[in-house]
Amino acid sequence: MSAGKKPIAVVGSINIDLVANTEQIPVEGETVLGRGFHIHPGGKGANQAVAIARLGHPVRLIGRLGDDAFGTQLRRHLEHAGVDISGVATTPGSSGVAMITVADSGENCIVIIPGANAWLTPDDIEANIDIIRSSGIVLTQLEIPIETVEHLAKICAREAIPLILDPAPAKELPASVLKSVTWFTPNETEAAFFTGERNGTSELRDPSHTAKTLIGRGIPGIVLKLGSRGAFIASKDSLQERLSPFPVQAIDTTAAGDAFNGAFAVGLLLQKGPVASARFASAAAALSVTRAGAQPSMPTMAEVDRLLEAARAGDLESNNGVGERSR
Repeated sequence: MSAGKKPIAVVGSINIDLVANTEQIPVEGETVLGRGFHIHPGGKGANQAVAIARLGHPVRLIGRLGDDAFGTQLRRHLEHAGVDISGVATTPGSSGVAMITVADSGENCIVIIPGANAWLTPDDIEANIDIIRSSGIVLTQLEIPIETVEHLAKICAREAIPLILDPAPAKELPASVLKSVTWFTPNETEAAFFTGERNGTSELRDPSHTAKTLIGRGIPGIVLKLGSRGAFIASKDSLQERLSPFPVQAIDTTAAGDAFNGAFAVGLLLQKGPVASARFASAAAALSVTRAGAQPSMPTMAEVDRLLEAARAGDLESNNGVGERSR
């Protein structure tokens, strides 16, 4: 652990990503010809942990891997990335798998097979309570059982540890979880789910109204990831700020949201403040979509700082914004 830095704890999924590249994402019943196939380490929990490690901040991951070959490969990769995996247990059977189709536009669609992630229980949280208690911030997502997220939220509230929840994939959550979260970070589609706009557009035409609706459900802080339209941050303390997107050419949007969440947590612990932390996170997400893969796309602190400096100096072209949907 780096001196003077309180670690971040990530509680979440660890997957192997099986990625197919195509000209376009197939519709129901359609077969398309793939342009390439790659295997990458992934899972929202692991992605966020690696994002944090790449930024040079100490991070500890709590999760589960299978006892298969993928589990061995994923464990080795996390250690190489600098993630503390002392909280990662082994479950008999398969590790989590994500089947991802990436179109030439950079958009993606994803099918998740939970595998060992489905066996991450409240007992795992209790077994790693010291990791939680020693953390400056805890991050979690919804690729693990809801009862585990609920138990984690109770502990964070009891121990007064800030909790960032990335509500992906979107699913119903107890009111107690929403009220225990410090920052809630949905993308457009997820925000539509939680505001009841499930049969409407996934694009948020009025992010301030959406944020107000979510805060009305008892959530203290909201960061809306608006894809190519940037981000919007709001809190119950009347904070409201719209953040412009960074103009980059998207190659693969997989894990852009994870890059954002990891960087947002790092920014907060570096005392950047919520708005500056969201701007920092937007830069990290923008850089991530310019590269293929989930964890391989995560930027370093130096890279994020260079992008922020270029933006301040006005050296960026303004025709293409970063887009991020499902991850």
